[in-house]
Amino acid sequence: MELLKNKVLQEGKVLSGKVLKVDSFLNHQMDPVLMKEVGREFTRRFDGERITKVLTIESSGIAPGIMTALELNVPMIFARKQKSLTLREDIFVEKVFSFTKQETNEITVSRKFIQPGERVLIVDDFLANGEAAFGLARIVEQAGAEVAGIGIVIEKAFQPGRRVLKEAGYRVESLVRIGSLEDGQVTFAEDGE
Repeated sequence: MELLKNKVLQEGKVLSGKVLKVDSFLNHQMDPVLMKEVGREFTRRFDGERITKVLTIESSGIAPGIMTALELNVPMIFARKQKSLTLREDIFVEKVFSFTKQETNEITVSRKFIQPGERVLIVDDFLANGEAAFGLARIVEQAGAEVAGIGIVIEKAFQPGRRVLKEAGYRVESLVRIGSLEDGQVTFAEDGE
């Protein structure tokens, strides 16, 4: 996706060989035109999958998730990381480790929002080791629903996330794949890499 690649090159900041900061357009300040195109592209890539819901994690997955849900004309759910006074019972709970924050979070989704037999598209901002996507997939499967696919805005292809998700049988579609962040430079991976 050229628009996204250009944003990464122009506004992304390489903080280390493993961390890319994209807070000017994706996960702090958001570019609504870009998010609209992200939603359109995920809809195009998952066309024919009979998706009934989009699932993401707060907070960075919400913008691409809601724009994808809007394009698909289905509801979006976000898994909460923070404890809620109104969401304590009848919930799915999974632990996920955040590579960027180096912490484990318990994510929760109300059981009433995912029903058996639904086809759920998981959308997230980054893919590194696959922890967030696996946590969301476990919630979908606990509900008796099916993971229709996993849509990632930016994948760090030099980390094992894609491989482990594909080995587990999930379809993964990444809009941009980063091959390297070495020497402070973003290098993109080709789809076959």
